[in-house]
Amino acid sequence: VQLQASGGGSVQAGNSLRLSCAASGGTLSDYTVAWFRQAPGKGREFVAALRARASNSYYSDSVEGRFTTSRDNARKSVYLQMSSLKPEDTAVYYCAASRTIILSSISNEYGYYYWGQGTLVTVSS
Repeated sequence: VQLQASGGGSVQAGNSLRLSCAASGGTLSDYTVAWFRQAPGKGREFVAALRARASNSYYSDSVEGRFTTSRDNARKSVYLQMSSLKPEDTAVYYCAASRTIILSSISNEYGYYYWGQGTLVTVSS
């Protein structure tokens, strides 16, 4: 499966954006799909994940309550709705997918085999 992330842009703090992760060459319904981000000069950070064939979602402490991830199987897409954005949310956001990742490793980037190319989110104060 190939992933393509989109929806990034430049917004002011407090505003919202919705990122999309579209799949081609397969469906995402059988995959756990996660979002990671990488800010300038920093390592890749877990943001959120949505379990395969389930509605369970998981979030980092830094985005809990502000971000929501969801999937649309008919559209072969997973979304990251980001609200109340802060300047510290500025980063390149990546979606990633795995069919085999276990729950205890869901926030570990090395557990994901398929990656999208990244989309830049810039939040200004």
